[in-house]
Amino acid sequence: MTEFQEKLENKRILVTGGAGFIGSNLCETLIGLNAKVVCLDNFATGHKHNLEVFENHENFKLIEGDIRNLETCHKACENVDYVLHEAALGSVPRSLADPITSNEVNISGFLNMLVAARDAGVKRFVYAASSSTYGDSEKLPKVEDEIGKPLSPYAITKYVNELYADIFQDAYQLDTIGLRYFNVFGRKQDPNGAYAAVIPKFVMQFMKHESPVINGDGTYSRDFTYIDNVVQMNLRAITSENEKAVNEVYNTAVGDRTNLVELTQLLKKHLSEFDPEIANVEVKHGPNRAGDIPHSLASVEKAKELLDYNPSHRIDDGLKEAVAWYWKNLDPEAQTK
Repeated sequence: MTEFQEKLENKRILVTGGAGFIGSNLCETLIGLNAKVVCLDNFATGHKHNLEVFENHENFKLIEGDIRNLETCHKACENVDYVLHEAALGSVPRSLADPITSNEVNISGFLNMLVAARDAGVKRFVYAASSSTYGDSEKLPKVEDEIGKPLSPYAITKYVNELYADIFQDAYQLDTIGLRYFNVFGRKQDPNGAYAAVIPKFVMQFMKHESPVINGDGTYSRDFTYIDNVVQMNLRAITSENEKAVNEVYNTAVGDRTNLVELTQLLKKHLSEFDPEIANVEVKHGPNRAGDIPHSLASVEKAKELLDYNPSHRIDDGLKEAVAWYWKNLDPEAQTK
């Protein structure tokens, strides 16, 4: 991390959605690099307990507010060098159930942040894009300049983000980089709620000796990406001095794919090291989920070439660390059932 500390020490960095899963990991890493971190969050999906490790640190400032409020965005961007924009309403099913709110947060809120960053003279605006942008494109691996038709309101919002970012570079010379996240998992990811991601949700069910339900026959596959790889990509995006690297979008992934059956087998293997009984928990199958794409696999060649990205964790390494974190930090009996 020395290479990043030299470039980020004493820099003022705004992390929107900083109390969320990815945002809080970014905040913690940046504070460890001696950066000055401003966190903007309305706690709609983020959690205050994600900030406990560093909330009293002298280089951390919390602004409780909503990106749908332009005045709040302007306040958060004051004297900021870089923005890491993570705030969004994730989840394909959530966007299908409530497309209006997803649009308000993910598009109107995103536009507010671009305007505020532009007005504040921010040096670079790095934002969370999404692999959902590839839509119905069946080509594997996914390469950045070949996308299909969006399959959900959420996917539309994330694609519109890319279009707006491109316009703000052309019209206002605001440097932007979009990171298309592929199924990120790891420490601090919430296992609860109707829209919980599959890995923490399955981990919690296995810990309770409950049978997780796979959507479909389990052959759908994903490029599951450990949080440390995502943190690395964000750091490379804000520190890169390669002029060709800016005003681009990048797959943020590993370049491997794992199907859901294989995923549950790996989870059982690692969890069984803590509780041997988990090896005997059966897995059930349900219907496919609306809006889901069958397979997702990223090419990370562009990120390697232009950002010097080198994934530190593949699926098995990441799951081993994630499972150990969940086992230490989560009490299944205290979780909602």
